[in-house]
Amino acid sequence: MHAPHPARESRAARAPRAGAIALAAAALLVAPHAGATNGDQMLGLSAIQNGMAGAVVAAPQDAVTLLVNPAGMAELATQEVRFDLGVGFLNPPRKVNGNDSDSNLYMMPAGAVNFRVGPKLVVGMGLGGLSGMGVDFADTVGAPGLQAVVTTKQFFKVAPGFAYRVSDRLALGATINLNYQSLALATPAFSLPQNQVFGWGLTAGMVWHLNDAVQLGASWSNKQRMGKFEWNTPDGRFAMRMDAPQTLAVGVAFRPMQGLLVEADVKRIWFSDVLDRVAIERPAGYAGAIPPAMPFGWSDQTVVALGVQKDLGDRMQLRAGFNYGKSPIGPEDVNANFGSLAVVEKHLAIGLTRRFTDRISGSLSWVHAFDNRVTSSVGPANTIELKQNIVNFQVAYQY
Repeated sequence: MHAPHPARESRAARAPRAGAIALAAAALLVAPHAGATNGDQMLGLSAIQNGMAGAVVAAPQDAVTLLVNPAGMAELATQEVRFDLGVGFLNPPRKVNGNDSDSNLYMMPAGAVNFRVGPKLVVGMGLGGLSGMGVDFADTVGAPGLQAVVTTKQFFKVAPGFAYRVSDRLALGATINLNYQSLALATPAFSLPQNQVFGWGLTAGMVWHLNDAVQLGASWSNKQRMGKFEWNTPDGRFAMRMDAPQTLAVGVAFRPMQGLLVEADVKRIWFSDVLDRVAIERPAGYAGAIPPAMPFGWSDQTVVALGVQKDLGDRMQLRAGFNYGKSPIGPEDVNANFGSLAVVEKHLAIGLTRRFTDRISGSLSWVHAFDNRVTSSVGPANTIELKQNIVNFQVAYQY
């Protein structure tokens, strides 16, 4: 961390909106490994999941279900081993007061492998970027000089887990989540250089078949407890903790006819428990630009996702979906979130899978998050804006 520069402090003092950046730009939640998002959480981690707009809790279809609903591993037609590897390319144009961010293309890998141990037991391992965002603004507000804001946050999960088929109708599963998080930010008043922490958590899930046409799914992740970011500076030690939120998703999948799947999911994300107010530990007597807390003010979010899949013969599947979640950032908290801009609400998704052989298939998806802008309801009246496009490619191999 660098000590605040006197000239920068003076500039912020002359401009009320620039002064807000010292608190706000630390909304470090836009990672170079994020996809189309609900808040800062991914809709899906693979092309198949994104093609269904994230509606995959009740009817999982790839090995990456390990990271979403681990019970789904028992639902796959895996004889011995299944690999799913993919990469996504995110384009998230975003603005603050009409000023564009300079970083608009990111790459995001994800993958998983499942091993069938026996008729009832499947084990696996997965890796993916779960959340984040980032910005790179040369200027943000109409104040003297450039009011640059640069933020980055990444959140990855490595998850070993299992799924167990209790009966023909019920499967249960769980993972231990080994989490990695990094963040950095720079504002006109101060900067926090890149830092990394680790943490852990749990995910548990179930899939229950009511009958041959209808099945239910549920998945829960506890609040992921992360270590403290720490910076030793000439002014002393600074520290902060940013945990990942608890989530609960439930879904119902319906097969009204041969070759047609319809799924609807509801997901609750408890952002307010981790991103309402983030405290910063500061040296005793410190009176510089780094605040005692970052009042992001994020609200909890309820997400609704609907996905449809249609088989075209034995080797092709088409998908489409819609996903909606009200922005966790309200007008009253815009000035505290210049560095996050996680305000998109409506997502439209399409995708397909092509089976090349009995063992190899490829999938493709595109998700568009419609433009959304939010203007502060308290002075100064800053406006943040975001839209997103993400293309995912995925290859699966099983035997």
